[in-house]
Amino acid sequence: MSYQAPVEECQFILNNIVGIEEVTKTERFEEATPDVIEAILNEAGKLCTDVLAPLNRNGDLDPARLENGVVRTSKGFGEGYAAIAEGGWIGMAADPEFGGMGLPLSVTTAVNDMMAGACLSLQLNPLMTQGQIEAFEHHASDELKALYLPKLISGEWCGTMNLTEPQAGSDVGALRTKAEPNGDGTYAITGQKIYITWADNDFSENVCHLVLARLPDGVPGTKGISLFIVPKLIPNADGSLGEHNSLKVVSLEHKLGLHGSPTAVMEYAGAKGWLVGAPHGGMAAMFTMMNNARLGVGTQGIGIAEAAYQKALAYALDRKQGRVGGTGSIVEHADVKRMLATMKADTFVARSIAFACAVAIDLGNATGDAAHKARAALLTPIAKAFGTDAGLAIAELGVQVHGGMGFIEDTGAAQFSRDVRVTSIYEGTNGIQAMDLVARKMMDGGDAAFAMIDEIEAFAESARSTQGALAEAVWQASENLRETTEWLVAQDDMNDRFAGAVPYLKAFARVLGGYYHLMAAQKGGTSRQKIARFYINRLLPEHKSLLAQVRVGNGDLADLTPDDLVA
Repeated sequence: MSYQAPVEECQFILNNIVGIEEVTKTERFEEATPDVIEAILNEAGKLCTDVLAPLNRNGDLDPARLENGVVRTSKGFGEGYAAIAEGGWIGMAADPEFGGMGLPLSVTTAVNDMMAGACLSLQLNPLMTQGQIEAFEHHASDELKALYLPKLISGEWCGTMNLTEPQAGSDVGALRTKAEPNGDGTYAITGQKIYITWADNDFSENVCHLVLARLPDGVPGTKGISLFIVPKLIPNADGSLGEHNSLKVVSLEHKLGLHGSPTAVMEYAGAKGWLVGAPHGGMAAMFTMMNNARLGVGTQGIGIAEAAYQKALAYALDRKQGRVGGTGSIVEHADVKRMLATMKADTFVARSIAFACAVAIDLGNATGDAAHKARAALLTPIAKAFGTDAGLAIAELGVQVHGGMGFIEDTGAAQFSRDVRVTSIYEGTNGIQAMDLVARKMMDGGDAAFAMIDEIEAFAESARSTQGALAEAVWQASENLRETTEWLVAQDDMNDRFAGAVPYLKAFARVLGGYYHLMAAQKGGTSRQKIARFYINRLLPEHKSLLAQVRVGNGDLADLTPDDLVA
């Protein structure tokens, strides 16, 4: 069975789990009626199933390559990109003033999920452009918006993010790239950037780089960083393209996976750039891009999880091995059922968290309500980290379901495991996401977290009459999470929070998963009730050991020295 876009699953979660109807009730998104959303998801599903999914293997076997300074992309990627651009899929959530559809981000997230499952190497390209579009909408001057946004939204031009340098990875403030004023409102950008996703291609008219650099009067650290748009080809005022800028792709990285997506070292040698946002305000603009990208990358993990599950399920249904009843296929084995049920249950959890985050972002944008914005901020690191962690674990289980054939590249199971691996590193490692959750996102004293826990407990209370022990288990898990959250926000030493940050994030995701599965059991059919029972009985209990790790604090880690680790 080849990849089939999970249109019905996305619709079920949007309509029954995360409450997209609240988004479509707002004035901003009132035109996104249920019929419109259904039609959009169906069309996107056809694109993903029929056009993009057949390209996935090409990207692995026919990698992007650098030839005489020109990036050559994988066979069929140009046609696939054209289908994405011509369908308007890049600018789904973008401002209609510049050619976007103005749709809710929650719809865009569902479409990106399906595109990532179909062909992650190619989907990375429009995701980068979407982040650039959002940064422009929030921070660019009217002149830059008018020049760049129509081209980015149409897909004629592609966008990238240039943050990382060899000596400045997660510590962005250590960057050395310089921006010198040219005296005419432009700047000369000089420096080197690494890990630049889709830094170039052979199918779009132009590639526009958002580059972090430091002005001559920029102070050391993050407060002295500014953001610049540095195009490959310098556009004229009318949007036509002029001379090549002073930038180049130095090399392409040799990667574990995502071979169809060119990841480059970029060199800027006095390249002409324009300031985006205020001088020294680059971090604010960067976080606009990063938060968009964090949800997007979490969604990529979910897309791969879906694709890996579909492939593993098809293999298990077909493979005959051992003495089992029913069909005689390995899907009848208890342990294979366990693996497949884990894959299915956790894909549902990760997708629900991501969609819930997108809905909160939409409601915050549509209403300006602080509570929705706080909910979105809380869920963003969870969506990114759990979505990608689940993608890794589910892709690995997919290999295991295949047994020996999973280790053979011909089946394609291993590609999912290789392709998804980087997502837990992209846009801030998952450890950084967890630290963000327990620090920045708890600066409110845990109010947003407690509001989420209150919601879970209230629903579990209401479900007790029909779901019995399952509802009780979810209620108790949320209460356990509440008690640990109270302990966490009481810690003044941030290292005591950071030492347990990763298990805390995972525990929070586990409890959210219990909530969403309980809701699915209430609103779905028999199969959803059975998968909910599996999750709540077998996977939800993991939250207890995770929360126990959180409350240990930093003492045992602080006692460890480098010598202890070497010995």
